[in-house]
Amino acid sequence: MKLARFEDGRGPRSGLIVGSEIVDIAAAGGPDWDMSRIIVEAASNLDFLKSLEQSQHGRKPLTDVRLLAPIEKPGKYLAIGMNYRSHVEESSQHGISAAAQQMWFNKQTSCIASPFDSIDPGVSKALDYEVELAVVIGKAAKGVSSADALRHVFGYTVANDVSARDWQMHSPTWTVGKSFDTHGPIGPWIVTADEIPDPQALDLRCLVNGELRQSSNTSQMIYSVADQIAYLSTAFTLDPGDLIATGTPDGVGAAMKPMSFLKPGDVVRCEIDGVGFIENRVQARG
Repeated sequence: MKLARFEDGRGPRSGLIVGSEIVDIAAAGGPDWDMSRIIVEAASNLDFLKSLEQSQHGRKPLTDVRLLAPIEKPGKYLAIGMNYRSHVEESSQHGISAAAQQMWFNKQTSCIASPFDSIDPGVSKALDYEVELAVVIGKAAKGVSSADALRHVFGYTVANDVSARDWQMHSPTWTVGKSFDTHGPIGPWIVTADEIPDPQALDLRCLVNGELRQSSNTSQMIYSVADQIAYLSTAFTLDPGDLIATGTPDGVGAAMKPMSFLKPGDVVRCEIDGVGFIENRVQARG
């Protein structure tokens, strides 16, 4: 099942994606819940929501709506760095070495943007892209094992961990350079976990102006999705709706020779097979 947030002139709505159409959950006879409530209530309502895919009420073409970020404000937006060996290798050429353990940073939740909105470079002169599989937590996780970790996943979405490389290196935490407004486009929807039996078997890629820059498979992660959830939940509770970006492969602009950063007018497309794609134009706010 694909769950989305959308706007059709009546404010944000929750919907189900069915082919090239979207079904308004509330208009189809379902609860008028935002996505956060849907995630919390999923255990007892997912089958009912799925049944609404057959409804002819509240159904309209996707071209008639604007898709929004499927989660507006997660409690936490956590991202792992250097989690594909190929990315570690390319980063080492610029003096960034791999850590001995999982390396995490925060993206402030105010960075989140809709799947087809523009990316504002702000004051950065070194704007970069990173295609990533993002995990949406569905059930609170504290002290879970890797073996049990995926039971706490609600679903998956596509993320571009947009990075202001110049600001990223202002401090060792990376948070500021990873959290500019609009630098967290996600979407286009959440694919529920039952449709992704193995999150370590997904092809992902990033294209800039149609040129393939990144291409890999989630099997190439150093730490699996389950390992990441287990590690984080050892330290603190992961709550329903929390978002985890699981790392990016090689091919980022900062590692190209010469470096190739994004500029106004560039279009970045991030794709993950079985999940979907997001596409964002670099454009300064007026």
